[in-house]
Amino acid sequence: MGGDHAPAAVIDGAVQAARSLPVAVVLVGPADRLRAELDRRDTAGAVLSIVDAPDVVSMDEAPLVALRRRPRASVRVAAEMVADGHAAAFFSAGHSGATLLAAHGVLGLMPGVHRPALAVTMPTQTGAAVLLDAGASVECRAEHLVQFAHLGVAYASVVMDLAEPKVGLLSIGEEARKGTDLIRETHHRLRDEPLHFIGNIEARDLFTGRADVVVCDGFTGNIALKVGEGLVESLEEMLRQELDAALVSQIGGLLMRRAFARFRQRVDYAEYGAAPLLGVQGLALVGHGRSSSRAVGSGIAMAARLAGSRVVERLQTVLRPAE
Repeated sequence: MGGDHAPAAVIDGAVQAARSLPVAVVLVGPADRLRAELDRRDTAGAVLSIVDAPDVVSMDEAPLVALRRRPRASVRVAAEMVADGHAAAFFSAGHSGATLLAAHGVLGLMPGVHRPALAVTMPTQTGAAVLLDAGASVECRAEHLVQFAHLGVAYASVVMDLAEPKVGLLSIGEEARKGTDLIRETHHRLRDEPLHFIGNIEARDLFTGRADVVVCDGFTGNIALKVGEGLVESLEEMLRQELDAALVSQIGGLLMRRAFARFRQRVDYAEYGAAPLLGVQGLALVGHGRSSSRAVGSGIAMAARLAGSRVVERLQTVLRPAE
């Protein structure tokens, strides 16, 4: 029920995913409304069911208050399904604060983990990198950032199949003395951790591929993520204007548009669809509030991949030495 284009885009993406993936998809929300939406669609070949959750957290509500007042809110019911073993993962493109609180409160944290972290996969010149935290934990201490580094390395090892992911600490300069007290203390601690720590990296290095795992607090990470999204959208629009205005041959224009389409695919957040919340004892994935049906389908596909690879259990195994 969440997101700017819900429930239509969410249901369209769920139908697409249920058709193309070997998974059963459960739609959680007001049953009558969801059933009416499904009746308007061709769902042949899709394994879909509905779980009634009469309450919905709107985007303008305080998440903690809303969840306390509405124990049957759809995002909480979805989290409970994962906790009870009735679902392998849950995905939401709705109120991110409510999603994070529901996942944290219902699923609980892994042993030894003090704060969860939202792990966003970012395109780079060499492939992809993981940035965490992207908004789950806004105020952090150095020990939290150190745990984020271990979570990120474990996640990159499992999902990106990297033997020794390179860890970078996001700061305003590469020197160890640069940054806030939090960054300087975290830098000092990370040097003593059994990680491939390459030191501080600057924001300009986020998309170069210099680091496979980028560590920061949730406030900084969310800003970095939104700046990156805004830059990509602005570049796309400027390129589109230039292509429309340029006096190029028909063949040259076609080649340029094909290159532009490939660029769009590489940097589109809809290709990944969602970001997992690492550190909780279950799979919770947060989608973009503007998620299209394609982004929702990609988010469900990511949930299926992570569940199939038993990422939560593998993260717990990897993290035990770091407790």
